[in-house]
Order: sequence, then C-alpha cells, then structure tokens
Amino acid sequence: MSQLGCIPTKALLRSAEIYHYMQHPQDYGLAAEKVTYDPAAVVKRSRVVSKRLNDGVGFLMRKNKVTVIWGEAVIDAPGKITVKASKTEAPKGALGPDTYQAKHIILATGARPRVLPGLEPDKKLIWTYFEAMVPERMPKSLLVVGSGAIGIEVRFVLPQLRRRGDGGRDTAADPTGGRR
Repeated sequence: MSQLGCIPTKALLRSAEIYHYMQHPQDYGLAAEKVTYDPAAVVKRSRVVSKRLNDGVGFLMRKNKVTVIWGEAVIDAPGKITVKASKTEAPKGALGPDTYQAKHIILATGARPRVLPGLEPDKKLIWTYFEAMVPERMPKSLLVVGSGAIGIEVRFVLPQLRRRGDGGRDTAADPTGGRR
C-alpha cells in the first residue's frame, strides 16, 4: 500500500481529534449520546484523503512540467545524478534508471521504518508504521520506539481512538537519543 506517511497520519489525527471532541460535547455547549467510531471507516477516510492530495500534487507537478524520476539516486556531481532501479513500482509517467543532469534537483526520499535488532516486526505484536496506519483493531497498550514525526503522531492517534473505558498505557521511547 502506497502513501503511508505524513498525509494519512494527518487525516487520522483529524479523526482522532473530532472523536475526542465528540466525547466531551458538554465542553462546547452540546450534547451527544453513544459516541462511537468505525475503525475501518476512519482508515478508509485517511486513504481517500491521501489519494486526493497525492493526485493533486501529481496534477500540479504535471502542470508545472516537473519531471519525476523514480529510483535510487546518487548525486555524482553538482547537477548530476545516477539513478538505479527502485524496489517499488514507479508512478505512471515517471522516468527510470539512467544518468540525469539538471540545474535544480529535488530528492524526495519518503519515509521507511527502521527495524531494530530484537524488535523485528511480526505485524501482530510488533508493528511498523505501515501496520499502525491501517490497524484492524486498536491496541490496548502501545510502545512507540523512535521519535520521528510519524511515530509520535501514531502514539497520539491510536490511544485517542481506543474505545472509552478500555484503559491501556502508552509510551514513547527513542533509543537513538534523538540523533538521526
């Protein structure tokens, strides 16, 4: 599944925020009963928002004649890169492996989870942010290892969407001491 980073995280944050407000309607002079949520619908909304924004960025790039080159790049010299094939599928219309020269180069690296020895993801008890972005259920407790933006946002979102009364404990820890 593509686009599992900042944009869908922000959509999940917004759903969590609205759910939080709905749990405290009296704070806003409102009343609501039996406030609940549908985890699948929350995730689906985040995917729709992500696709819409991603498509919009793609449109703007085409409109402004920005060339997308897909792959793993090395900067050889000022204005010169060599691109090797990527492990992920290139978007439609993107150029591939070759050597390129340009006055201006933007390297869009994206995000990828870092796996620590002894904490290899099993998609059940140990997740990467990929699983956290599309949870089938909300965990009762959560330990987020790392202090990157996505991890900290996940650390906020999942407890907010946990069913009221489920309790749970949530912690964030950064084994790098904040160094990248």
